[in-house]
Amino acid sequence: MTRMIRILCIALLTIVGLAGSSLQARADDRNEKCERQIHQAEDKLRDAIQRHGEGSKQAHKRREQLEEVRRKCGGQDRDHHDDDRDHH
Repeated sequence: MTRMIRILCIALLTIVGLAGSSLQARADDRNEKCERQIHQAEDKLRDAIQRHGEGSKQAHKRREQLEEVRRKCGGQDRDHHDDDRDHH
């Protein structure tokens, strides 16, 4: 009986370990995707500012898009949150 319990415990720990690593891999993929989207939105904002000026409607639209991406990603990449204001 104790051998059966030991086998069941090992099987349960293995399953929990596999499930946990799978969830972490998906979270890492999401984080990478969000980071890529944020950086693309930042690049588009910089381009709009350079081409049309900081107060232009194009730059305003890109700022809104950047904030939307950041919001959807749960506020990741906060250390770069003010990048659009660095171009003053």
